[in-house]
Amino acid sequence: MIAHLLAPHVPRAARGLGIQRTVSGGVALTFDDGPHPEGTPAVLNVLEEAGIKATFFLVGEQVERRPALAAEIAARGHAVALHGYRHRPQPAICARAVQDDLARGAEAIAQATGAELKCHRPPYGLYSPAGLEAVRRRGLRPILWSRWGKDWRRLTTPERIAARATRDLGAGDVILLHDADFYSAKGSHERTVEALKLIVRELKRQKIGTVLPV
Repeated sequence: MIAHLLAPHVPRAARGLGIQRTVSGGVALTFDDGPHPEGTPAVLNVLEEAGIKATFFLVGEQVERRPALAAEIAARGHAVALHGYRHRPQPAICARAVQDDLARGAEAIAQATGAELKCHRPPYGLYSPAGLEAVRRRGLRPILWSRWGKDWRRLTTPERIAARATRDLGAGDVILLHDADFYSAKGSHERTVEALKLIVRELKRQKIGTVLPV
């Protein structure tokens, strides 16, 4: 169990569990916790202006509330992936509850977007042994991240988020951001949108392309 808890932060633990933290061919921009009625459209607009595609790890209960917005993400050419039905840490719930959560989340996203799900990231980046097994039984690839902006915090700024997310950035990195504030500091998505503009600028300055980890 300890390795599962360390995986988001310790590359060796993630490798030992076979959990992907990097990609090939460029940088992957990923967003968790949506769709959000304000944050998601704002993020989509920044990405469209920059000509960049990203991956959105969606929460089933939020998709059910805004199926058209989830469909728009896919229609714009972005990848949609599973974050869960509810935003609960896997180690805190039993194996059956994890399985049910995955099934409900996948069904909600599939119905709204028509997309085939290929990837999964757990809330808080925490897998339980039973959860990781259940994800793989569903044919989903577990993926975490190698860079994050910690944009969910109340006391942060777009500049700090962007600086943290792009520190020592290179091809292969997976950047974790959030396009919603349902499970984080209120209004945090607004800082994320401004930080995203700075991150995009840095990617272009370094001439690093973006890829989808699917």
